[in-house]
Amino acid sequence: MRTEGLTVSRRRTPGASHAPRRRAGFGAALRSEFTKLRTVRSTYWTLVALIVVTVIIGFFTCALTGPGQTGPGYDPTWLSLEGFVIGQLIIAVLGVLTITSEYSTGMIQTSLIVQPRRGTIFAAKAAAFSLVSLVAGLVAALTSFWLGQSLLDKRGIGTSIGHPHVLRALIGAALFLTVSGLLAMGLGAICRYTAGAISAAIGVLFLTMILEAFLPASVQTVVDKWIPLNAGSQIWSTVSVPSDHQFSPWTGFAVFTVYAALVFAAGLMLFLGRDA
Repeated sequence: MRTEGLTVSRRRTPGASHAPRRRAGFGAALRSEFTKLRTVRSTYWTLVALIVVTVIIGFFTCALTGPGQTGPGYDPTWLSLEGFVIGQLIIAVLGVLTITSEYSTGMIQTSLIVQPRRGTIFAAKAAAFSLVSLVAGLVAALTSFWLGQSLLDKRGIGTSIGHPHVLRALIGAALFLTVSGLLAMGLGAICRYTAGAISAAIGVLFLTMILEAFLPASVQTVVDKWIPLNAGSQIWSTVSVPSDHQFSPWTGFAVFTVYAALVFAAGLMLFLGRDA
């Protein structure tokens, strides 16, 4: 075709129509999720708050413990890691924000256009969050343990990382935080609103323990070990007291993980089936 003396070719570049279209895979989705976490200011503030709060609580718990308080069931490792009771609530906030922040800004629609496979997006979010929370949990656990035991050692009631079950407790505390955050992420996918999901996470992870106190004593004995916090926190204990009627460390952690898996699976199913 000729127009004003210029020739316009109808032929396309050889092979252009047959150029393979590459679908964004899990690796690309994972890099994208790491970028989102790294570029959001709330991620840094939440992780800093997590480490600071857990370390401070563990430090003061150990500072207020004297030789007269040692007896059956005394667990110096537990004392230095007691801040993880509050730390689970802080990591839950980050777990919720991992998914609800995209709904609040409308970014979820862009993410689904770039990567229409919703399962891949959800898996990438979970993987990126898990790695970040696990590293932060290990930093918090090791720092809390080191500072706490430095105080207890001066009174002759401390322990070391080489003692039985201590290393498992430190790694377990970080795993506990990670699973807590994944449970919260599942709640975020279910609710899609930050405030509602955080409230639900607080209810599951913390308020259930408070509500248990209003049950009759005979019922508490049966229910106590099934409370999410009580079951999961056994992983960072190193001393077993049979009269407490609690699960063993790995059994309790398995129960807690099942709770998180059920909530996470429910969130995934809704994420796959609902409109953005």
